[in-house]
Amino acid sequence: MRRFNLAIITLMTVSLVVLPGLGCRGGNKEERAGLQPVELTYWRVFDGSDTFTKVIDSYRARHPNVSINYRKLRFDEYQDELLQAFAEDRGPDMFSVHNTWMKGYLPLIEPLPDSVRLSYTEIQGTLKKESVVVVRNEPTLSLRSLTDQFVSVVPEYVVYPSDSEGAVTNRIHGLPLSVDTLALFYNKDILDAAGLPQPPSTWEQFQEQVVELTKYDANGDVAQSAAAFGYGSNVERSSDIISLLMMQSGATMTDSRGSARFAEVPSGASQQSLPSLEATRFYTDFANPSKEVYTWDPSFPNSFDAFAAGQTAFFFGYSYHMPSIKARSPKLNFAVSPMPQISTDPRSQINFANFWIETVSKKTENVDWAWDFVQFAAKEKYVSAFLEEAGRPTALRSVVLEQREDFDLSVFVDQVLSAQAWYNGEDATASENAMEKMLDDIVDGTSEIGEALGIAQQQVNQTL
Repeated sequence: MRRFNLAIITLMTVSLVVLPGLGCRGGNKEERAGLQPVELTYWRVFDGSDTFTKVIDSYRARHPNVSINYRKLRFDEYQDELLQAFAEDRGPDMFSVHNTWMKGYLPLIEPLPDSVRLSYTEIQGTLKKESVVVVRNEPTLSLRSLTDQFVSVVPEYVVYPSDSEGAVTNRIHGLPLSVDTLALFYNKDILDAAGLPQPPSTWEQFQEQVVELTKYDANGDVAQSAAAFGYGSNVERSSDIISLLMMQSGATMTDSRGSARFAEVPSGASQQSLPSLEATRFYTDFANPSKEVYTWDPSFPNSFDAFAAGQTAFFFGYSYHMPSIKARSPKLNFAVSPMPQISTDPRSQINFANFWIETVSKKTENVDWAWDFVQFAAKEKYVSAFLEEAGRPTALRSVVLEQREDFDLSVFVDQVLSAQAWYNGEDATASENAMEKMLDDIVDGTSEIGEALGIAQQQVNQTL
């Protein structure tokens, strides 16, 4: 009898030790593996870890077995460090890519799978509650949902053909958390002193205000610039500005294969009717001393520095310039208005997009977990915490109305629905340099406009 009782006690003891560790539904190997910790690394630029604290904490509340190591890198070191890390097999699981870099990074990106297999710890049972591990296959964001949820420019830069099981299909390669747009910063004190109650809303009004605001010295040199506008190398994001002017003028920036076509004259048309030529002449006239709108000189400082120092009335920039201006010149009385347009018709508005895309490394050992976090971070419920902390305009249609109430971001947000971009090659820096040099050569008299456009197009196509 004692032997029987001892056997019963021994069996009960073994049961109490082993069964709770079996997991749910018999505790198969896959379910037990779901309990193992997962460590993800995430590399980004500009935004510190504090901007992601709420997002990461919310994700870990659902998946406490997942830890995320966030690293912010300087922009000027980011690409070199990223590529070197991947070459040495120590790259991050998740990383950011600028929209104009995506094509060059596709070999390093693992596309979003059709579903992700994730584990959850749940409390189950009626009489006896116990913690069990449940493994689920969850569908990921579809192409249709991507188009419905994000602003129009996003699918152009995140959807690419991918070979999956011998079939080439369009796949999502990343998701943005924000989309920035180019806007007009203006010095309120300079406009007020000139009796101008409102900044320009059209390029025609912009010309008129530049003429009124520019002041010259006895030698005919610019003593007070109206706009940091007209040259290439000393104007912040001049390649974006001239690109937008071309797009607003109706230029065909690329063909169906993505090759640059902005300098090509349509059959039967004259070069003088080329929209990009007209846009380039308009822009460079502001740095031409023989023109009435002359207001900017190649010898002037960088446009950002000039505006922050109160040396010019107008500056074209993005929302990320705002905190930099406030930090540099806290007493500067400035505001932001929408980018000037050719027409006041809302249906013809064209703005310029600039954004970063969050994606997953092809070399990660945790594809499902990494993609699940990227999707999680991009959802309205969670991305809003990041947008608020970082001060960024949204990429989601559903957040546009909410952010229109934000005093600092409303202008940029209002433009995201009409924002476009065009370059999608393998060397955005070289392309931007080509556009800047084109503008410099025209202003310096090194090249005629038509010739400079042709050279720039050729150089851009060499980067595709």
